[in-house]
Amino acid sequence: MAELKRESGVSKALNAAWVRPFLFLLFIVVAWDLTIRLFQIPAYQIPAPGDVVAVLRTEWPELLRQAWPTTYATICGFLLSALFGIPVAMLIAGSKTVESYVYPLLVFSQSVPKIAIAPLFVVWFGFGIIPKVISAFLLGFFPVVVSAVQGFKSVDPDMVDLARAMQGSRFRVFCAVNLPHAMPAIFSGLKVSITLAVVGAVVGEFVGSNSGIGYVMQRSIGTFDLPTMFAALVILALLGVVLFWVVDRIERLVIPWHVSQRDDIIFAS
Repeated sequence: MAELKRESGVSKALNAAWVRPFLFLLFIVVAWDLTIRLFQIPAYQIPAPGDVVAVLRTEWPELLRQAWPTTYATICGFLLSALFGIPVAMLIAGSKTVESYVYPLLVFSQSVPKIAIAPLFVVWFGFGIIPKVISAFLLGFFPVVVSAVQGFKSVDPDMVDLARAMQGSRFRVFCAVNLPHAMPAIFSGLKVSITLAVVGAVVGEFVGSNSGIGYVMQRSIGTFDLPTMFAALVILALLGVVLFWVVDRIERLVIPWHVSQRDDIIFAS
């Protein structure tokens, strides 16, 4: 009986949500190390995992200090994306005229590489935090708009008509029907936006900055310090995961009633 309980405890631990990604990451690191050893890849092409871990251990305070400007620019750009993206999506979903004028321009703007126009932000706003925030905003804005438009357009018209028939004002109908129905789609866009905002902040640091993880990566590439560059990539990955997790926690608090937030879902094969 004790052995059965022990086995069930081990099985439960292995099935935990955070254990499986960790085990897969461990597998990738082991495969990375074995590949370098088997094919004798030189360190100036791909550093060994041990070298990257050593840099993380010795340079952790400096990497953490450089991560703060990137985090700040990412959060500011993401908040601006949500602040402007959701109202724009409401206008597009609520008016065919606005959609015909604005939506094609939004799609057109996404075809322009942000790395190509990022130097303009440095010319216009200098080498401060503003160019990085704008880059993060531009990459995170489009996913919020697209997802929110889809959410607002998918509202059942019969539900809206029923709410209006009950003498509900347009604002009350929006708060009671449209907004809750669109919330899952909005948070889907926000999750994509927060990860792209990290990329946007790094792009801004590449073209003109003397601080941040992007600056560390650019400096490491110039000196062929690949262990430091890979360590900076690890920091960026951790930053993206943490920010994505924060948005996911907020989603669970805001829409706990939605089916995607239930833990008792059974997937049929």
